[in-house]
Amino acid sequence: MAGEPCIVVQDLWYSYGGEVTALQGIDLEIEDGDYVAVIGQNGSGKTTLVKHFNGLLKPTRGRVLVRGLSDREGSPLLRDTADLTAGQLAQTVGYVFQNPDHQIFCATTRQELAFGPRNLDLPEAEVKRRVEEALARFDLEEVADKPPAVLGYGLRRKIGVAAVYAMRPRIFILDEPTTGLDWRSTMELMELIGEMHCHGHTIILVTHDMKLVAEFSQKSLVLRDGQVLVYDDTRNVFEHSEILRDTQIEPPQITALAKRMVPYGMPGDVLSVEEFYTAYCGLGER
Repeated sequence: MAGEPCIVVQDLWYSYGGEVTALQGIDLEIEDGDYVAVIGQNGSGKTTLVKHFNGLLKPTRGRVLVRGLSDREGSPLLRDTADLTAGQLAQTVGYVFQNPDHQIFCATTRQELAFGPRNLDLPEAEVKRRVEEALARFDLEEVADKPPAVLGYGLRRKIGVAAVYAMRPRIFILDEPTTGLDWRSTMELMELIGEMHCHGHTIILVTHDMKLVAEFSQKSLVLRDGQVLVYDDTRNVFEHSEILRDTQIEPPQITALAKRMVPYGMPGDVLSVEEFYTAYCGLGER
């Protein structure tokens, strides 16, 4: 299904309590297999938007269509989230909360990972297989029978992602997944997310960390006051200097440095230290 839309948003409006308008007329398509960063300042509508993708919120006006649930012939269809429950959408769209303690509640890690698959009414043998695979992939075997509540924040965060992974959703939404993690734990988690993307999962990453956006996401969606300002390849998004300035989004320091060196021949669309090094070495060869 690569290249086909897996999420289609049509004139989406949302108001909290009929008073506070959080989203204003959003039109958007996310393709199957995309890796999209959703960025913007606090209050821009990021979390409100992505909660529409898994049915936690329903549109005040407009529609959100998600591909994944199949018809009788087994073909994945675009379905209106207004017609589906959050439980039904969980088969297709996995949501990792910003705070893992809002998600984790079982007595052991093993039980936490089994909860979702078991609620999909899978055979017990399949539940066990998925749990063991998730424990191995996320390196959680040593804490499989320990209560998540006594573990460190980084492990609880990893358990939250692993619990969603065990449900095998086509689409992963991760809301600020690296908040509170040190750099080593952040890189370990982002590499695991990258592996899921390489295995065909669509990744939607809500984050304030522009370094992660630059290094990992293929596309970026910039929101302000509940409206889409730009949705494009991440490299192109960081070229929109005026929009970034207006939304108080700072590009990665290495990107900003490259832009200052454009008069000396440096390309202005550098996203990583590796790209900067390669380009800098090329300057010396001219």
